[in-house]
Amino acid sequence: MDQSVKWVIEKKIERTIESLKKNNMEGYFVRNEKELLDKISSLLKEGETVSVGGSITLFETGVIDLLRNGKYNFLDRYEKGLTEKDIKEIYRKSFFANTYFTGSNAITESGELYNVDGTGNRVAAMLYGPDQVIVVVGVNKIVKDLNEAIERNRQIAAPANTKRLNKKTPCASTGVCMECNSPERICNEYTLIKRQKVQGRIKVFIVDQELGF
Repeated sequence: MDQSVKWVIEKKIERTIESLKKNNMEGYFVRNEKELLDKISSLLKEGETVSVGGSITLFETGVIDLLRNGKYNFLDRYEKGLTEKDIKEIYRKSFFANTYFTGSNAITESGELYNVDGTGNRVAAMLYGPDQVIVVVGVNKIVKDLNEAIERNRQIAAPANTKRLNKKTPCASTGVCMECNSPERICNEYTLIKRQKVQGRIKVFIVDQELGF
């Protein structure tokens, strides 16, 4: 990447992290997966209960593997052989986790987290319950404002996720949100976290890569 372009992107990240701080959230910029995992490890205590929301980014960066290393009580929603009832129970237990991990559909330069969920379990835990929420995103998730965040979900996140999940929705065929009423629609719970009451409860890690949807 051209160094001048890289400089522009890094300035955008700096603005976003400063905005997160003003909104009582912590922001970190990390260059790679190793730096990310080292920092996350320093924030966790051995034996604590951890859980995750649905996120491709957590797989791409090795966070899931870290949580599976045996040091933590991991409520693993991705464990093989789980029934629908098992997964529902994990969703509920996640509210009592010490630390909850997730990605985000978009982060505005004003330090806001915009997310759209299918069932709401992910955004619910982000809003309340776990003592600590760690959000991991790539630089591609930073947008100018709420309008760009909404458009990003319509044009990229929603169609890509429906395709990945093999959902029978219009966007899985057209590649763009059609504001459908499909029984398999995954865009149901819309949230915007503008600020945190508990300072530092939400920690956002911005990785110097394009990650997730």
